[in-house]
Amino acid sequence: MAPSRPVRRPRGRTAHPRTHLLSALGLVLVAIVILIVVLTPPDQESVDVHEREKTGDFDGWTPSYFEDFERDAPVGSFGAIYGTAWNGYNGIADTSGRGMYAPDQVLSAHDSMLDFYLHTVDGQHLVAAPLPNGYDGQTYGRFSLRFKADNIPGYKIAFMQWPESDSWNDGEIDWPEGELAGPMSPASAQVGTLRNGEMSFDTAHRVYSPTDATEWHVATTEWTPGSVKWFWDGELVGETAVAALVPTLPMRWTLQAETNLEEQLISDDTAGHILIDWVRAWTYTPGTAGN
Repeated sequence: MAPSRPVRRPRGRTAHPRTHLLSALGLVLVAIVILIVVLTPPDQESVDVHEREKTGDFDGWTPSYFEDFERDAPVGSFGAIYGTAWNGYNGIADTSGRGMYAPDQVLSAHDSMLDFYLHTVDGQHLVAAPLPNGYDGQTYGRFSLRFKADNIPGYKIAFMQWPESDSWNDGEIDWPEGELAGPMSPASAQVGTLRNGEMSFDTAHRVYSPTDATEWHVATTEWTPGSVKWFWDGELVGETAVAALVPTLPMRWTLQAETNLEEQLISDDTAGHILIDWVRAWTYTPGTAGN
């Protein structure tokens, strides 16, 4: 807890006896508040959500795949240890065209965490987009991960469900997405709305996570027929409003880290890490409890 700012009393005044009594009561209340704060574990709600999500037992959802990154994999060996499909995109430019997907120089696993090391080599910004279930997609599902990220100016994430068809017109579901210096925002590209290289998104107005990603958080997407919901540490952040335009075809989970889309200059010295503690996915069972 940061120290509080000193309170300075005006000089030359004698406090009234009632003032002394109120001051004493105030000190007692402050002491009680401090005691409660000290005895309450930090981020208890976040810890509870983390444990609940990690166990993976939810009515109406069947566990599909998971990963806890318990096998160490030094930089350059991640694909060999976790499977080449986990490496994701390789040797191609990212969305802005200024970064290069280079999993063998970015991804590693240590201390039971997946580590993205975003950095620049010889003027080339290196990024990665690993695929938790490879290139296999699924229609509908629940997707959850626990992660945190350094503040890395010029870089962003777009963890998403991307069409197995690779046709953007089949939709896209993003969560969490945002610059690595601020809050995260969800969105769902509406099926069949591709016009002049752009898609319409739901929600139409951006909503944001209540905090940034510099501490550990759990981000969860629930995708069912006609609905997508996004959760941050178990709290609903937003949901789609137009059921008819929610994606309906198989999508693959893609944990995309990339350079920003605003053409912000990135210093060659800028570098940082995204850490993922675990990933979890479930399949959807129509008509079951909880859906």
